[in-house]
Amino acid sequence: MTKFGMHQSISRIEDPRLLTGRGRYTDDIVLPGQGFGFVLRSPHAHARIRAIDTAAARAMPGVLGIFTHADLAAEGIGHLPCVVGLKNKDGSRRADTPRPALADGVVRHVGDAVAFVVAKTLAAARDAAEAITVEYELLPASTDLATAAAPGQAQVWPATPNNVCFDWQAGDAAGTAAAFARAAHVTRLEVVNNRIVVASMEARAANAAYDPASGRFTLYSGTQGSWLLKDQLASAIFKLPPENFRVVTPDVGGGFGMKIFLYPEHVLCCFAARRLNRAVKWTSERSEAFLSDTHGRDNITLAELALDAEGRFLALRTRNVANMGAYLSTFAPFIPTFAGSKVLASVYRFGAIHAQVLGMFTHTVPVDAYRGAGRPESNYLVERLIDQAARELGIDRIELRRRNMVAPADMPWKSAMGATYDTGDFPAVLEAGLHAADWAGFAARRAASARAGRLRGIGLAYYLEATGGGATERAEIRFAADGMAELLVGTQSTGQGHETAYVQIMAERLGIPAGRLRVVQGDSDAIPTGGGTGGARSLYSQGGAILAAAQEVENRGRKGAAHILEAAAADIEFADGFFRIAGTDRQLHILDLAAEARSRKAAGEAVETLDAFAVWDIKAHTFPNGCHIAEVEVDPETGRVALARYTVADDVGRAINPLIVRGQVHGGVAQGVGQALLECTHYDAVSGQLVAGSFMDYALPRADDLPAMAVELVEVPCGTNPLGVKGAGEAGAVGSPPAVINALVDALAARGVGTIDMPATPERVWRALAAKAA
Repeated sequence: MTKFGMHQSISRIEDPRLLTGRGRYTDDIVLPGQGFGFVLRSPHAHARIRAIDTAAARAMPGVLGIFTHADLAAEGIGHLPCVVGLKNKDGSRRADTPRPALADGVVRHVGDAVAFVVAKTLAAARDAAEAITVEYELLPASTDLATAAAPGQAQVWPATPNNVCFDWQAGDAAGTAAAFARAAHVTRLEVVNNRIVVASMEARAANAAYDPASGRFTLYSGTQGSWLLKDQLASAIFKLPPENFRVVTPDVGGGFGMKIFLYPEHVLCCFAARRLNRAVKWTSERSEAFLSDTHGRDNITLAELALDAEGRFLALRTRNVANMGAYLSTFAPFIPTFAGSKVLASVYRFGAIHAQVLGMFTHTVPVDAYRGAGRPESNYLVERLIDQAARELGIDRIELRRRNMVAPADMPWKSAMGATYDTGDFPAVLEAGLHAADWAGFAARRAASARAGRLRGIGLAYYLEATGGGATERAEIRFAADGMAELLVGTQSTGQGHETAYVQIMAERLGIPAGRLRVVQGDSDAIPTGGGTGGARSLYSQGGAILAAAQEVENRGRKGAAHILEAAAADIEFADGFFRIAGTDRQLHILDLAAEARSRKAAGEAVETLDAFAVWDIKAHTFPNGCHIAEVEVDPETGRVALARYTVADDVGRAINPLIVRGQVHGGVAQGVGQALLECTHYDAVSGQLVAGSFMDYALPRADDLPAMAVELVEVPCGTNPLGVKGAGEAGAVGSPPAVINALVDALAARGVGTIDMPATPERVWRALAAKAA
């Protein structure tokens, strides 16, 4: 058995199971007698449904049922909720979007669900869907965020003028205006944060069963936390007690925020299972995922930075236009507002900040959280703006950052947006990044590239992340009859390595060998509450709960050991997994004590067992931060951008497993590089069709798009949780887009190009160079 603990680079213990095909994902689950669901989706971005004829489809072989909105309405099925009750700057409530699981008379984006077909085989369900006749009356569509509010644009919702869902503000408007009035220099920049298709490796899926005797639903689905879906299905959709629902999340192949939410297919599978009295399974196809999974990002932001004569940051003012899509997804309004604005101050000493956010409806797929969820957008804006200010003022971009960074001596620091940073050594992390990247040696590398006919640039971005999520987390430790210790957690792994990290904590805290530990997650029946995974919260929130539960196990173990060893509880010591009588060699290992206590308890003896749980109150979230440095080479003849070098210096607090942390950073950087250089989610302005609707047109980064990445960990322990951790799951995706684009702008500056938007595809880069040459 492996002996290990925290702060070691240990290979993930879940990987052998997953890499040898022993993982169990939603599509692997086969329930007795299950039918197969297929969603008929709208081919139009905006249309009125005049009629739906399902007669021919119902008569086809193998068809078990076909459902439309009328069927859902007849049984009182509710709408999918948005849980963010945002208010406009004038105090009025944001606009709402009634979102039934199947379209009610109007479709509002390509891919909107119109009918649900269930058959004995998937092929039969697909054939029947093709036999359904839908009469559409085509309506004008508005898919372009930049023009959605313009006069004459098609309205997504008739009761929402100019497609404005909300007009929100935060910060100090008066203080910001005063700072701008006395500024010696003002830098202005507009940036586009392009729309992203999430494209998780495992597509979404659902398999639902219904027991008419008990009235209980069981839903299997790849989620980022079973309890949110359970609560929403109960309260908003079926209007039944929560105990009528069991949600089980098996292995999940990537989530990135997109799998947090309740989707129409969850509702449809549960509804059809009850109606047909048989299990119903639906699995998304890849092209279907492009049209039905929530998308990410999609902001256009104008920012202004006010500086004094010495280059000190006085104030920041932003106006962000954020796409909500056609319907409000679960947390959609929260992402560009509360989440994004929280980190606008980043690591800098702004005197005042004012942020305005307009949420817009368009005839497109709903937009919600994607890795980083609002924080990458804000960090991208700030870091692009600082580089622009440095060019305008003739100040070195590193010096400008150093001049305005919050110093370690200032901690705890309350930012201009009201967030309190408990710890951080931003200058030290910056210096570590510059050293690791050999910033001083860049001039020689640029000269070598120039001799080869290439333009070379270097860029940096200092990011600040703010983690988030639920206010509590639960952990339970049980000692099973098979000799294993079970840890039941309320978070949900979607590929991050939770099992390894949690076992490391347990092994060190309780002295239980790794081979005797089992992590249980995702079953809302086995685990009564959980906050799920999102906002890089898992390790500090779940870790705190694990330590609290372990302390309770130790307390109970002292009593049990005292009883069995016939000693006073005050004389019992605990170390390295053993309870021993102080000053003697009489001892019991925790696993042996647990087995003995369970046996005696079963025999009727009044002995304390070791099983325990704890609910951890999360009093403060954390602020991971770091410096990303990218080097790019541009072929001016083709516009192709090659990422030549990439370096990260990260402060994620104490690293429980540095190997996993680096892997998380690598994955996040890859996603950020994809957004910066490759990924283009384009809708046709006339038809509203998603032009980049498959991997034939939507470019994800491949292995040869990425260099080897150097990741330096600068540990500044967090002061608000007992593990000292800050979170690493989203950091790579936060810092990489501005670092890459700043490097690209640095490369293009020699040809007179001052700015460029994401994605910086070869065509876009070539056109920018050609325009300057002309």
